[in-house]
Amino acid sequence: MAMLVFLAALLSAVLMSRCTQNINIPVDCSDIYKSRQTVSGIYSIYPAGDIPVSVYCEMISGGKAEDNGAWTVFQRRMDGTVNFYRPWDQYKRGFGNEEGEYWLGLENMYQLTRKNKYMLRVDLEDFTGRKGFALYSSFSVGRETQGYKLHVSGFTDGGAGDSMTIHDGQKFTTFDKDQDSYETNCAKLFLGAFWYNKCHYANPNGVYLWGDDPTLFAVGNVWYTWKNNYSVGMKSISMKIRRVS
Repeated sequence: MAMLVFLAALLSAVLMSRCTQNINIPVDCSDIYKSRQTVSGIYSIYPAGDIPVSVYCEMISGGKAEDNGAWTVFQRRMDGTVNFYRPWDQYKRGFGNEEGEYWLGLENMYQLTRKNKYMLRVDLEDFTGRKGFALYSSFSVGRETQGYKLHVSGFTDGGAGDSMTIHDGQKFTTFDKDQDSYETNCAKLFLGAFWYNKCHYANPNGVYLWGDDPTLFAVGNVWYTWKNNYSVGMKSISMKIRRVS
């Protein structure tokens, strides 16, 4: 009898420990921020609840105070050290270096946004030192069977202009998986991968250009509404989300 009581107590403790661990598992950088880890850097999050994923958490951004803190970065270009012209399976699972240029992965983005509501922030800087950003009050990515379809709305201008709304409702396209609305593959045409329409106002995963190049049309890491120009390569682009509920 004593042994049965001991085993029952042990089982209860194990179950309680697992429940406590599940409660404390961070789904995104918002959870990490709430745990008072407020220094920007690389952390482990659990978008699907069981498998850890390394991500860069940006705990402070420019702009108004209410826009600061707890951002989960899912895309970043800054120096051209990572090749972003990649196939579907790599965009699905993610690639790059969280300390520098990387893509978090479409499946991770779907897992993050399927249960909670998120806002999107896009930060830009050109080679003259000019900075700007764009905010969207709603952002989510559909499941793979839906083509990882983009849902984005609620634009607020921070000097960058709106280059994302035209991509709302589009499936993700890579050079080996054409899901855009154009007659040919936009990823092949513009050397990137994105939620292309017919084809883009934004091409953040395009070729990294070291400044403006009028000889190249729209193949660079472009944010068209920055200067209403497809030949302007950005020095840095980062796309990040923060939970709003």
